[in-house]
Amino acid sequence: MNMTLKREGQEQNAENCLSLLQIILKAGGEAELRARKALNCEKRKNYKFDIAAVSCTGEVSDNATVHISVVDINEYAPTFLDPSYVCQVDEGRLYEEIVRVEATDRDCTPKFGDVCKYEILTSDQPFTIDNEGAIRNTEPLDYERSHNHILSVVAYDCGMKQSVPVMVTIKVNRICKLGWKGIPERIDYAPGTGREDLFPDADLELCDVPCTVHSVETKLNLATSHIGKGCDRDTYSVQSQRKLCGASMESVDLLPSPGIGSEWTKSLPTDEGRESDQIFEFDGASSAVAIPSDVLDHNLASTFTIATWMKHKQHPDQDKHVKEHIICSADDHKMNRHHYALFVRNCRLILLLRRDFSEGDLNIFRPAEWRWKLPQVCDNEWHHYAVSVKFPEVSLYVDGQLFKAEKKNPEIIDDWPLHPTKGINTTVTVGACWQGSDNKMKHHFRGYLAGLSVLLHKTEKPEVLSCLHKCKESLEVPAMELLEPGMELLTNSDLTELSIEGDNKTNLVILVRKIGYTNTRQFPTPGRRNLHLSTTVTCERGRPVKVPSVESYVMVLQPQQPSIDINGTGNVAREYEDFRLGVRVFTDVHITVGQVKGQKQWKHGEPVSVIEKQLDSCTVSVYPPLNPDHETVTLPENMLTQFGIVAKVNKDGVVVSGADMIYNYEQVLRQIQYTNRKPAYYLNRVFKLTCSELNGRFMSNEYVQTLTVIHPRLPASKSLNTKPSNSPNSAGHDDKKPTPVAGHHGNGAAASESTQAQAQPAHIHVDRHHAELRPAQTISDVYMAGNMDSAQAVVAGGSHAVTIIIVVCVGFLLFMIVLGVIRIRAAHHRAAQEEIADTEMAWDDSALTITVNPMEQLDGSAGQTGGRTGGGNQAGNGGAAAGDDDDSSDDGSSYRDDDLDSSDEEEEEEGAEGGKVKDLEWDNSTLAI
Repeated sequence: MNMTLKREGQEQNAENCLSLLQIILKAGGEAELRARKALNCEKRKNYKFDIAAVSCTGEVSDNATVHISVVDINEYAPTFLDPSYVCQVDEGRLYEEIVRVEATDRDCTPKFGDVCKYEILTSDQPFTIDNEGAIRNTEPLDYERSHNHILSVVAYDCGMKQSVPVMVTIKVNRICKLGWKGIPERIDYAPGTGREDLFPDADLELCDVPCTVHSVETKLNLATSHIGKGCDRDTYSVQSQRKLCGASMESVDLLPSPGIGSEWTKSLPTDEGRESDQIFEFDGASSAVAIPSDVLDHNLASTFTIATWMKHKQHPDQDKHVKEHIICSADDHKMNRHHYALFVRNCRLILLLRRDFSEGDLNIFRPAEWRWKLPQVCDNEWHHYAVSVKFPEVSLYVDGQLFKAEKKNPEIIDDWPLHPTKGINTTVTVGACWQGSDNKMKHHFRGYLAGLSVLLHKTEKPEVLSCLHKCKESLEVPAMELLEPGMELLTNSDLTELSIEGDNKTNLVILVRKIGYTNTRQFPTPGRRNLHLSTTVTCERGRPVKVPSVESYVMVLQPQQPSIDINGTGNVAREYEDFRLGVRVFTDVHITVGQVKGQKQWKHGEPVSVIEKQLDSCTVSVYPPLNPDHETVTLPENMLTQFGIVAKVNKDGVVVSGADMIYNYEQVLRQIQYTNRKPAYYLNRVFKLTCSELNGRFMSNEYVQTLTVIHPRLPASKSLNTKPSNSPNSAGHDDKKPTPVAGHHGNGAAASESTQAQAQPAHIHVDRHHAELRPAQTISDVYMAGNMDSAQAVVAGGSHAVTIIIVVCVGFLLFMIVLGVIRIRAAHHRAAQEEIADTEMAWDDSALTITVNPMEQLDGSAGQTGGRTGGGNQAGNGGAAAGDDDDSSDDGSSYRDDDLDSSDEEEEEEGAEGGKVKDLEWDNSTLAI
């Protein structure tokens, strides 16, 4: 029996089976078993019964067992056991399980009847749920951030049929924690926005601590030691910084940026990544420089100031008695005497000042060494030191503050003055000390230096030293009117530490909310500045309450970079006479400062400033270098003095420096004058101009100014019988003729043409054909151009190889002839100079008598008289020389001995020349020795 069944029943009576199933007979002895109604797997999964076939004769076959299994379909979605879930948790904790949700599915088989997955549909919530329905938090909950968290959770069966969402509400219980609330972890600061409040939502929670507040103290520290030289300062050169602070312009910068006029610092390594702070690194072994004698007077006056930035740390492996010289003046050779020095030894800053012998100071014991014991010397942080001397008074300023002398600090050591010496000069060095006897550097400094300067004949004002150290970034204190009675607010000199203390907790919170941060630097160093807030609460009877410290930081955003543009007329042509009188190089130069394209404005919409309309340096480079024989560059001295701008001029160009307005720099640059007494030697002169701000941090474009020399044109010759021809052929023919440079003017040609309306220059070639003559050129340019034009003409006319060779040979022959003429003239000129020199060096023998025959005594009296006159002069000169030598030397030698020695040599040489000495010799019998 072949049947297709969709339902199955368990064994039951025939009536039940017939109520569920029916048999349909078909032809061929087949029958079909059908269900009378839909079967439901959720009500009954299996059916089993027996079936038999009955023939028409009534015979019954054997029974056949029929098994029917009902196949399940995913017709039901999961449902949660509870319509919603609510639970409570404490803030600040992480839970393994907060709440468990559960869902079921009515489908009859595990494939569709089991729940395989749970999911939280609500996004951005610090919770997660596993496949078992357990919900937990992924981070500690904060009551201040959210009192309640409402989640939408769904379940999926294994056929991924989703349930209806169920709401899960998690309530956060507030747990009072002792300490500060509302302190942000990060505060963004945009340059140019001024003051920014740090903690506007701060609040101090004491919870339910049984405490009657007796006193409360809060300290806030701003960490800036990792920025530049201790904090954000304007990275101007020392000279510009001094000008901005109103200091004396006579100070000498011993560690300037390498460049024109300050080449001695090129060999020193610099510390990079400091936003262009000019910081020099000294390795303690080889890095040191000698200061040129024309930069600083090696003899210190009795009144002076030495100032420097220094970063130094203690080295455990180093002998504590080792000297590390910052600056030193010592004998240049033979001896090792140290005249003055500023050095570090055993974490002490020491000033050595040995006085020379002077009138009234003989054998007087005087102070010669001052030793300050300072913790700043070896803390590996940047500090500013200034030693001001009004001998014998010496003052030390550390970070702009006067060091208060204590007992034996500084320790003062007396010494004898230095003994006078002759022939020994001094050498001033930075980073080590020169040992004259060993001819090398010793006592090297190991650390970092910047802004080393010396001011002679005066001391620096204390307010100037404070200004030089002042930071551009600091904490902003609250307004004093917010300070209530019983409260006190203290800060350090740099405004990087702030302390509030008193007995009023509420007023302390108000003051903390009003603490701000500011950075007045136009282009601050971007990066992080850490903040540390610590608080101490004292209850009655002195019982302290521990309040956790809070860490935060200010993030200074990247400033917008400015662009410095220099524009003007790039090429200027002038005549010979203009160059001889002087030509202004940058007649119409314009300097503008703007924002780099593509940068955005800050969030408050402030535009980028024009660097306060200031520059601090401009460099004019000349290549090849100026020839001092006939080229000079001058600047307006009065204008430089008026603006306080310093200029350095040498053969390589000009450097003008000093922070000032762009307008003033333009005025100075436009007055730079170039003079050339021999302009005919040049076709042009090229000057390159670059300007910078903040000690080279922002550089301008390279502006190129060309001064072109206009060489005089030779006037066209006029024919008496032929009118000028303007045909192209004649003009083209004349272009092939080289025009010599107008040079020496002869007399013959000028005299013959004196009756004409216009005088003709000498050496002009008079031609009957009119042509437009080209400007004057150098000889090599003329003949090279002539040869090239000739060669091109021949090639255009024909391609005969012989003709080309002939033209080249003729051109080479002409070049050799010109070269020979030049060399002959140069040799003639050299011979004339030698003749003049020989004439100047000739003996003045007007008072000497030459005796032809020494045996003849007839004219002896006249010869003796003349000889006595010459000898007397020689004796006088010799005596003077001997006297001078006695004053300058103690070895007994004299110039007269040298003269005698040279005379003996001359006599020996003359004796070797065929005995001429016997025929012609000096009559020195009457000379007085």
